[in-house]
Amino acid sequence: MVIPSPLNSECMSVAFKMVPKKNMLVSPPETHYYPCAVSQGAIDLEGLSEELALRTSLTPADCYSVILGLTQVVGEALAAGKIVSLNPLGSLKLTLQGTPATSEEPLGKANIKKVKVIYKPSKELVKKLNGVTFQRIR
Repeated sequence: MVIPSPLNSECMSVAFKMVPKKNMLVSPPETHYYPCAVSQGAIDLEGLSEELALRTSLTPADCYSVILGLTQVVGEALAAGKIVSLNPLGSLKLTLQGTPATSEEPLGKANIKKVKVIYKPSKELVKKLNGVTFQRIR
């Protein structure tokens, strides 16, 4: 049973607007319009905890604690070099950005400039989002 909530995507549309972007690589420059999603606000950890509590037998405080604990465990697993699978949500993994070297020998920690977390949504989540409706705003 799905409990109705403000976050239930079956009741909502994704707002978007058309944004002009110039292509300066052609002469004369061309302007094309592209759809751009418009944020409808944000939800913080407390809000997520309250929404989750509405759908489970846990209290908002229990949900808050679980989310905080999950964040810590996921961070530790990523730092240990693991891919974290959170199906049906998706998976997380680390990638590195760095500077190149002319050969393999001098490569080392000094070449690593940034660590990024890559999120790959699950097939189930992508399938759910395929049913999203859209509403243009001006």
